[in-house]
Amino acid sequence: MYVDLKGQLQERNIKRGRDAVYDVARANDLLVKKTKLYHVTTDSKHFFFKSPNLIKDILPSRAEQAFAADITYIKLENDWAYLALVTDLYSKKIMGYKLADNMKANMVQEALQMARRNCIYKRRKTIHHSDRGIQYCCPQYAEYAKNNGFRLSTTEQYDPYENAVAERINGILKYEFGLVNIIPNIAVAHKMVDQAIDIYNNKRRHWSLNLETPAKAHVKQKHDYVSYMRGIDERKKC
Repeated sequence: MYVDLKGQLQERNIKRGRDAVYDVARANDLLVKKTKLYHVTTDSKHFFFKSPNLIKDILPSRAEQAFAADITYIKLENDWAYLALVTDLYSKKIMGYKLADNMKANMVQEALQMARRNCIYKRRKTIHHSDRGIQYCCPQYAEYAKNNGFRLSTTEQYDPYENAVAERINGILKYEFGLVNIIPNIAVAHKMVDQAIDIYNNKRRHWSLNLETPAKAHVKQKHDYVSYMRGIDERKKC
């Protein structure tokens, strides 16, 4: 926010640093507030094959080397909706998504289909990392992913840090773009999700991307990878 406002402040000869700008935003109730709304989206109590965690010992060094997939919930006035996301680990760009009123395998498959269409590099065997949810481990989805050149990877425990990038992006979309609020219906939710992801990819700057947007970082590929995972310094760059 400060980077985007800095030029306008200088044009108006307003001398304010980053902390002062945040103080003004806080005083005017403009900062994002967190809530405690919670809904379970992961069912890992199944007998389908769970792939090993392929990202725990690597540091992505380029875009489309590894994707993180996850499902988050959206509360509607009289129901729940579910948002499947596929995010590039290196650039933090959301490559594909699908909003639906259920959590069937078709939903996550359509999100991955979009991600595949949006790829701009010819990578071989992109890692597809997710939690151990039944949607990602079921044969229908696993076969589709493998047939389209993805190497499946899943978390080994129940620690959210094992899929930290996906969890972080979920939080940004909810708390910074209003998806944490109760939305009237799924039609409105579709419009809000489309708008949120467009702004997130193309306008939302990240400290971890040297203050670039995910879309620009995805093309430039100049930054060092930053993870939200504990123990990152012990991992090896690949």
